Amino acid sequence: MSQPLAPRLAGVVFRRAGFRRRLLRRPVTLLALGFLVVLVALAVFAPFVAGHDPLTGGDNSLQPPLSPDHWLGTDDLGRDIWARTVYGTRISLTVGVASALIAVVAGVVVGALAGYFGGWLDALLMRIAEFFQTLPRFVVALIVIALFGTSVFKMIAVIAALAWPQLARVVRASVSTLRQAQFVDAARVAGMGDGAIIVREILPNAAAPIIVLGSLDVAMAIMIEASLSFFGLGDPNHVSWGAMLNDAQEYLRSAWWMSAFPGLAIALTVLSFNMLGDALNDALDPRAGPR
Repeated sequence: MSQPLAPRLAGVVFRRAGFRRRLLRRPVTLLALGFLVVLVALAVFAPFVAGHDPLTGGDNSLQPPLSPDHWLGTDDLGRDIWARTVYGTRISLTVGVASALIAVVAGVVVGALAGYFGGWLDALLMRIAEFFQTLPRFVVALIVIALFGTSVFKMIAVIAALAWPQLARVVRASVSTLRQAQFVDAARVAGMGDGAIIVREILPNAAAPIIVLGSLDVAMAIMIEASLSFFGLGDPNHVSWGAMLNDAQEYLRSAWWMSAFPGLAIALTVLSFNMLGDALNDALDPRAGPR
């Protein structure tokens, strides 16, 4: 006899409540989530909160912070640092989230196929993953962008192509273990196909490491994008935190604010995603009971 609907719903609500308690029990996690929410809001509403055109300069160059009409100061071309930092949020989040999503999809597909079917398909897919995993992400991204030109789309594609192998190996290990579980055998007996078993039965039970690694991949992608932009390989049509740091190299002593604010934005964003990944890892740990 199937489990009554009310107890099942109560169990789902209880698990969700326990997950929220474990996720938000540390104050640093609340700070990280709050910062990321503010960051997303700035990216969405950048034209309304920036106050200035980030690409247009003026006569008031190298104005220090708290100057009239430029509360974070201006750069060597008179461009507003606050406006450029706000618009740089768009590029960092776009590259980070998009490349992480593509990497998660590719890693889940490859890992699920390898772990479920095994055999020659498993060996082939894992050898391909191992090859990509041995490549240094930043060096390969640097070479590819330098050879084929700079654009946000190319940057996302390159970072995603280098990020999926680790997740594929983790998913493969989880799926390989779960395919022998009793609930999977019951699904086969019930006539469920392989695709439905993978999607509806196995992957939901392997979601925890996927979510955690996905959040960490966002932070890594933001770092790679900022590094490429720092070396002059970012998209020149968009403002980037890394490009702002590149512009500030000659003014580290005379105009510290040109490097301080984009550098702080990169550090806090990457730190927030890493802290969120750690919190998700703890909250999704099946050994952790309700607290």
